[in-house]
Amino acid sequence: MPAMRFMRPFTIRFINPVTRRFAGHLPGFAILIYRGRQSGRLYRTPMNVFRHGEDYVFALTYGSDVQWVRNVLAAGGCELEMRGGKVRLTDPRLFVDPKQRVMPLPVRLFLRPMRVTEFLAMRPAPTD
Repeated sequence: MPAMRFMRPFTIRFINPVTRRFAGHLPGFAILIYRGRQSGRLYRTPMNVFRHGEDYVFALTYGSDVQWVRNVLAAGGCELEMRGGKVRLTDPRLFVDPKQRVMPLPVRLFLRPMRVTEFLAMRPAPTD
């Protein structure tokens, strides 16, 4: 279990409303847009995201058993708002990587003490 899980309520209540204002405009940050699988409500969650090949990869700092991950998996994808544009993501895949090889080195140095080993990868949807 990731070491930062205890921070989740604080992050949702205080950190996310602040970071949501700029996350879609800074490198390494984005706004994940997805619908609640039961409520149908549209959510906008600020996230760190990194590219690995064609994939967009999210480090699951609170683990894979969180609502946004369940919602994205159930829907088969989501949208990502970054640097003023939107990308439709599809084919969500959970995986475990104890060495965090899919993350840039500076990010690995941050994730290791937090014991983050779960990740979610998605691909850009084909454009017509």
